Amino acid sequence: MSRLFSFAFFLLFTVSSYSQSEIYELRVYEMEFSKPAHVLHDYFQKALIPGLNRQGINNVGAFEELGEALPKKVYLLISYPSMQAHQETADQLEKDAQYKLDAASYMTAPSDQIPFKRVESTFIRSTKGFPELVKPAEDSEVFELRIYESYNEDALRRKVKMFNDSEFDIFKEVGLNTVFFGSNISGDQMPCLTYLLAFKDMEEHKMAWSKFGPHPEWKRIIKLEEYANAMNSITRVFLKPLNYSQL
Repeated sequence: MSRLFSFAFFLLFTVSSYSQSEIYELRVYEMEFSKPAHVLHDYFQKALIPGLNRQGINNVGAFEELGEALPKKVYLLISYPSMQAHQETADQLEKDAQYKLDAASYMTAPSDQIPFKRVESTFIRSTKGFPELVKPAEDSEVFELRIYESYNEDALRRKVKMFNDSEFDIFKEVGLNTVFFGSNISGDQMPCLTYLLAFKDMEEHKMAWSKFGPHPEWKRIIKLEEYANAMNSITRVFLKPLNYSQL
């Protein structure tokens, strides 16, 4: 009975909190060492992204990690108005003659020319406090992807509420430029939320975060019992946009 109640509670929370929300697909391609990556980049730039744009799916982000970490990873961020739109888009790509023509060199490439080992696809649903993706400034060259894990669904609900009620306003005041924000509905770090920030450079990043900690509203809300233990782990990845990224 308790498990049934917990599931019903989470389902109710999901439906009520995320009506009128967007769906973000975040793909992470783990690249093979020493294999040329142009096959994948050409597919994104010349076939997939134009194909998505023809269906009204715009502002597709394409990134790689800053630094020299191995294995190298390529990130693709796609925003859909709904989960149904995601499936409809996939179906329409299968019927798009131009897409098929443009994607042929990728789709027919032999296995030893495919430059990635695996791809992880995570779906994220936006929240009422930040319901739509916001295109960053044109000069944004540093992006910070952050994932906050919570110990259960109620802790995640409280952390999302913390953002909805206060943190988004603080972010705006201190210059933490949010691109998207949402709770994950699939992936291997659940329950969690994910968001992306954009900066001109690392100096702007450092300046913005230096203003966050001392902000009086942040100091107030971190003392509230309601938000105690709402988040217990942070993953942070710095990204830079690829030359064909639309973000």
